[in-house]
This record gives sequence, structure tokens and C-alpha cells, in this order.
Amino acid sequence: MNYKNITIGIVTFKSEKVIFECLKSIKKIKKIIIFDNSYDAELKKKIKKKYPNINFILSKKNLGYGGGNNKIFQLAKTSHVLILNPDTIMGGNCEKELLKSLQQLKSKFAIMSPNEKNKNFGLFKENNENKINPSKDIYDVDYVKGFAMLINLQKIKNVGMFDKNIFLYLEDIDLCKRLKLKKQKIYVCKKAEIYHLGAKSSNFGFESEKCRNWHWMWSKVYYNKKFSNNFVIYTKFIVKLILYSFRLIAYSLTFQMKKKII
Repeated sequence: MNYKNITIGIVTFKSEKVIFECLKSIKKIKKIIIFDNSYDAELKKKIKKKYPNINFILSKKNLGYGGGNNKIFQLAKTSHVLILNPDTIMGGNCEKELLKSLQQLKSKFAIMSPNEKNKNFGLFKENNENKINPSKDIYDVDYVKGFAMLINLQKIKNVGMFDKNIFLYLEDIDLCKRLKLKKQKIYVCKKAEIYHLGAKSSNFGFESEKCRNWHWMWSKVYYNKKFSNNFVIYTKFIVKLILYSFRLIAYSLTFQMKKKII
């Protein structure tokens, strides 16, 4: 197993301000696929001029984060894909340590993530917190965040890849949940450092915030419906609906139109 067995996949949407720093941090892995959901032909020209070997795909339709990555999985000719958000920067040791862990585990995992200082991993049940042993170089977790995931393609294809019904948010957690239900392994590689700028992948102001809020709540409802019963869903979200209704009235009366829309 070597770097030739890994493809880096990046889904972009109006990401010109951050993508070049991400690409600059990639030192060892040569196979890179960018799937652009904003059909940014100018960005493609700029990237191909600097990195002619990158496979840059312009999508005529915005497929969302999960849909874009699923396309990358289909295009990749390697056994593993390291998906990155465009607002991530890999530490100098990241690729080396991921490869080292990949060789050690011999592909006996579904997902492995580099380590981010703000804790990009967790457990589905809080009372199982003692399961995580971060003193080890490679430790077992229930889920990792989607901004950086080394994917074993064979393992995830068996559970259907990312859920095509989720456009944005929680598709990473949903995938991890399905993998754990199938007894698949998810790890964090402690020594592989990565930095995530957070909410910087796209930059188009208020419209971005409005879009994020809509998809965040829709995805939360959808995710909970998949893994909980209807009573739990209605109890949980009707309370939120009532709260947001009061906020809507308050913002309307005080003419705070942006907050009202959000």
C-alpha cells in the first residue's frame, strides 16, 4: 500500500478563496479529483494552469456535499479516497502518518480521519465515552467529521455511500452511523494533523447563511427519522417549531428582517 492507492477528492462551491491553500498543503498524493458544484469555469482554468494533472469536474447541477463526493468515489481508480473540504489545510506530516496507519491496519477499516485540534470525532452514546482511548496513535471512535475522511471504498460501497437524499449537513454522521450498525471500524489517526477553517468552504454572505440554516434543520429531521421513532421526532422538533415561531413574531415586530428570514 502506497500513495498511489489514494485519491484526494474535494467538493467545491464558490471556493476560490480557500482552495489554493488546501492544494498547496498536499505534498505526496498525486491523484486529485475536484468536483465543483458551482460550475465555476474560471476557477477550473486557474487550477488547471497551476495543477495541470488535477481532474477538475464541472457539474451543471449542484449535487450537494454527499452527492459530489459520491461522484468522486465513482471516478476514483484507487482503493481509498481522502475526501477534504476546500477549507482544510493538511499538516506537514498528515499524508505520511495516514499512509503509515493505512499500512498498519491493512485496510481493515471503513473510515480513518486525521486529527483536528477541535476534536473532529465522537461517540453516538455519551455514556460510552470511556471507549475512546486517545493515548493510542490510532484509536477507535463512532464517527468523524466529513471535512477530512480517508475512505475505504469497498467498505462504504457496501452500505450505499453517502445518502443521496441529504443535500448538506449530517451526511457524514449518517454514513458513520450506518457503518457502525454494520460493525465496521472508524478510526482517528492521532499523529496526522489537519486544520479546518470552518464555514469557509463557500463565500456568498447572507444567502449562504440562509441556505445553511434551512439544510441544517431539514437534515436534522431527516437523520432523526432514519434512526428514531416518530414519537421522539415530533416531541423533539415541535418544541423547536414553537420556539422559532415566537422568534419569528419578535423579529417581525422589531423589523429585523434578516433574522426573520433566517
